Amino acid sequence: RELAVRWELAAEDPVRVQSLAAALRDLPDLFGGPQAMRGTRRGSHIHMLARLLIRRGITEADSAARFLVPSLAHLHAPEQMTGLRAAVDRLDAAIEHKEPILIYGDYDVDGTMAVIILKTAIELCGGAADFHVPHRIREGYDLRDDVIERAAAAGIRLIISVDMGIRAFAPAETAQRLGVDLIITDHHLPGPHGVPKALAVVNPNQAGCEYPYKQLCGAGVAFKVAQGLMQRRLDAKDQTRMLRSFMKVVAIATIADAVPLTGENRVFAKLGLDELRRAVNPGLKALLEVAQISLKRPPNSTEVAFRIAPRINAAGRMDVARDVIELFSVKDPARARELAAKLDRLNADRQEEERRILRAVEERISGDPALCEAYCIVVDGEGWHRGVIGIAATRVVERYHRPAIVIAREGEEAFGSGRSIRPFHLLEAVESSHDLFTRYGGHSHACGFAMPSANVPQLRAELDAFARARLTPADFDPVLDVEAELDLDEITPALFQVLHLLEPYGAGNHEPAFSARGVRLTAPPKILKDKHIKLKLKAGDDISGHQFSPQEPSKEELSAAAILASPRCHPDGAVIRRTEKAEASVGQLRTENRKLRTVFDALGWHMAERLQQSPLLAGDAIDIAFTIGHNDHPDFGGLELSLRDLKSVSLKSEKPTILEAKEPLSTRSDLTNGRQG
Repeated sequence: RELAVRWELAAEDPVRVQSLAAALRDLPDLFGGPQAMRGTRRGSHIHMLARLLIRRGITEADSAARFLVPSLAHLHAPEQMTGLRAAVDRLDAAIEHKEPILIYGDYDVDGTMAVIILKTAIELCGGAADFHVPHRIREGYDLRDDVIERAAAAGIRLIISVDMGIRAFAPAETAQRLGVDLIITDHHLPGPHGVPKALAVVNPNQAGCEYPYKQLCGAGVAFKVAQGLMQRRLDAKDQTRMLRSFMKVVAIATIADAVPLTGENRVFAKLGLDELRRAVNPGLKALLEVAQISLKRPPNSTEVAFRIAPRINAAGRMDVARDVIELFSVKDPARARELAAKLDRLNADRQEEERRILRAVEERISGDPALCEAYCIVVDGEGWHRGVIGIAATRVVERYHRPAIVIAREGEEAFGSGRSIRPFHLLEAVESSHDLFTRYGGHSHACGFAMPSANVPQLRAELDAFARARLTPADFDPVLDVEAELDLDEITPALFQVLHLLEPYGAGNHEPAFSARGVRLTAPPKILKDKHIKLKLKAGDDISGHQFSPQEPSKEELSAAAILASPRCHPDGAVIRRTEKAEASVGQLRTENRKLRTVFDALGWHMAERLQQSPLLAGDAIDIAFTIGHNDHPDFGGLELSLRDLKSVSLKSEKPTILEAKEPLSTRSDLTNGRQG
């Protein structure tokens, strides 16, 4: 069934907003100096920025400046992390004595990027490091005894894990028995029995660790180890240069792993995206090329999440993740292009397999009333590709807005991957049935496990009972956080530029969504590629109060649109000055012609089916929830809206119900904030 989206608007605290807005005006680096702050319209934009920052838990000018303009100076000292000093001591000794080092990493984006960071850092510091990335199907996730045994037989005396190992108790004992020093670096939550016995365990989420930021991904933890090692062995100039270079790789992992883009993660993402524009690594350049990412401007987080990350992930999902390490290590551009093309093909294969599994999942759910009514959906099938079930679980959650686990059965063995909704801690649910698994792990919103196929029916029953004890039907209603109501005429390049300061968007800092009531279609909707829609919209009633009549935009409206469709905005003073002139021109036009209204293109992704169910005509009034973007096309570019939801209203419709949010935005999940690639 089509789930009705509930729009929620948090109440504004005007005193706090006004106080922060006043402080923001005194930050000239953000807005091009005090001159740029003049004018009531500009003041309203700073007011909006203050409101958005407060919604994200940022209430002071200092924290706002750190959030809006992150720098390397904002990184925490790596030695604050428990176990890191011991890990760096052992790595330093291995480098000094020319010992071989084995890096043992996961096969996803986070794991492979962590391997690249640590391997490069060790080699820059004069050491030698090989790596092992397990095959998803043949070996599965986490450390294995047989790999450690082979490494010991080959003379390896130091193994460091990345993005895994926090629950690898038996492999840690194997390493100790064989005289191999094991360093575990991970970010996943430890189990109820603490952490394995290793030479060092580096994980900000382990008990007793006082590291100030807990939300790092696996590559982020590996980065902190690399940072500590380089501080030990490189001079200050080389440290800074290499930290900036590593930002590109850790940004890809951070965005792909969907950890909150706050604190240190925001430093990684913001600086890393900017550094991607200056990529010189042949493999990275080839990857950006096959992903069709232009470097005329820094890539954004959406492009990383849905173009770059899926191609990296495809190697581990469909083939061998070693190709990713080689891609980032190769010096020959021709070989780099060959490897990037292979990842592109694997991603296409992954997409086709995903579609096949989802068709089967939909058939199972639609044909099983119990699954339709389940509080936690557990669906299994024979022959489903183990590397794609996690993405399939994400799709099920997006469609039904319930916790979902997709299980691939392979004879007597079964392998599952789960995703969750905000109110439901998935790892706690899985741990409540721990005796059914041969191994499992994860966190609040995702999990993975292996189990005997015979246990699947019992798992389905136990997880549904667990969910029914903790969830209500209201928890299954999608919620869209709306930042504010806007008139379409309030949407200007200057507002877009202020919003641009909040990028990169992602978990913990989703792209601001707004609502507008009673806007009118100036033309019939267009269907794009049988899936998407494009609307032309303007405010419903003109300034003089005359009733709207659908027609082509007037010359004045087109002039205003042309003025507003300025080149892509960047936070610098020159653009601000051009923007102010544009807004002044629009204001003059409004004074001269009270009927002037700007017409916006609005794109609705995957909304074509909704139009078939509820057709729209030119002149119809709708309420919309949307984000504000910019089309870079040189001929018809400009500001445009991306629809998050729409609701038809009658000519005399009342104000739609918008509820007050009971908690800060930073604690809420992002509804359709991204479409996994």
